[in-house]
This record gives sequence, C-alpha cells and structure tokens, in this order.
Amino acid sequence: MQLIIIIVVMVAMMFFMNRKQKAQQQQRIDELNRMTKGDAIVTIGGLHGLLHEVDEANGTITLDCEGVFLVFDRNSIKTVTSNSSSAVATADEDAIDEESTNED
Repeated sequence: MQLIIIIVVMVAMMFFMNRKQKAQQQQRIDELNRMTKGDAIVTIGGLHGLLHEVDEANGTITLDCEGVFLVFDRNSIKTVTSNSSSAVATADEDAIDEESTNED
C-alpha cells in the first residue's frame, strides 16, 4: 500500500514539473516571436545590441552593436527588452541616413 502511494506522489510530481517546464518554454517562444526592430537584445554570450532585422526563413536575426551588424541564430537570444523609444530613435536615424543619401 505504501509503495502505491509513493508511486502516485512521484508521478504527480513529474507531471507538475513537466507542465511548468512546458509553460516556460512557450513563454520563451512567444518572447522570440514578439521581437521587433529596435528592441534591446542580450545574447547568451553577453553581447548587447539593438535588433536590426529578423530573418524568419533562416531563423536568424541581425543585431546592431554600435554600427557593427552581427548575425545570430534566434536561439542565441537570452533576453529581449521591448523599447519603443529605441524603435523611434532607429527610425529617426534611418530617416536621416536616407536624407543624407538623397542629398548626394
């Protein structure tokens, strides 16, 4: 009788641990899918930068690190911080670049 109780408790623990892990995994997938241009990104290697481009076909992103553009796999992203002011600043910089190109 005691063996059955122990087995039931262990199965219940495994079930709830698995459920929590799936929820965390789904949260990470949602975070990666919500990335937009201008978001602040930190890679698993500790590199900080702004998201410049998302390539869904290849599963890569292009990260702008103070003018140096680096391509990373989407799975190498540790954290994403949505920053609307960064997106506005990036849009303003793009507009200035286009104006200076048109003047030449």
